[in-house]
Amino acid sequence: MQLKTLVGNGKKIGLLTAPFLVIGIIMNIVFPKNFSVGGPSLPLFLVSLVILIPGIFNWIWSVILIVKKISRKELIKTGPYAIIKHPLYVGVALLVLPWIGFIINTWLGALIGIIVYIGSRLYGPGEEKILKAIFGREWEDYEKSVKIRWI
Repeated sequence: MQLKTLVGNGKKIGLLTAPFLVIGIIMNIVFPKNFSVGGPSLPLFLVSLVILIPGIFNWIWSVILIVKKISRKELIKTGPYAIIKHPLYVGVALLVLPWIGFIINTWLGALIGIIVYIGSRLYGPGEEKILKAIFGREWEDYEKSVKIRWI
C-alpha cells in the first residue's frame, strides 16, 4: 500500500488550505477579538459538541475503512461511504473544523472548513475519475447508490 494512495487528494486539499490556515492563525493571534465567537456561549458550546462528536466518529471510521480496504484494493461502499462519496474530506470540513474552532472561541475553524470543503469539491472529481478507471462498473453502481450525492 502506497502512502500516496492512502492520502488521495488530501495533499492537494492541504496545499490549498495551508496559506489560509497560516494567515488565519497569525491574524487570530494578532487580532483575537476579530475572530472571537463570544466565549463561546453555553448554547454554542453544546451545539458544537453535539456536532463535533459524530464528526470525529465519522473521521475515525473513514480512516479505518481507508486503511483496511485500500490495502486489499477494494472499493469502500459501506459506513460513511454509503452516505456520501467523500466522507473524510466533507466530515472534517463541515463536522470537525468549524466546531473545534467554536469551542476554542474562534470562527477560523469555520473559514478553514469552508476552504477544505471547496478543495474537496475541486479535487474530488479527479479522484472519482481514477476510481472509475480502477473499479469500472462497480464504481458506477456505487455512485448511484450513494444516499447524498450533492455533498
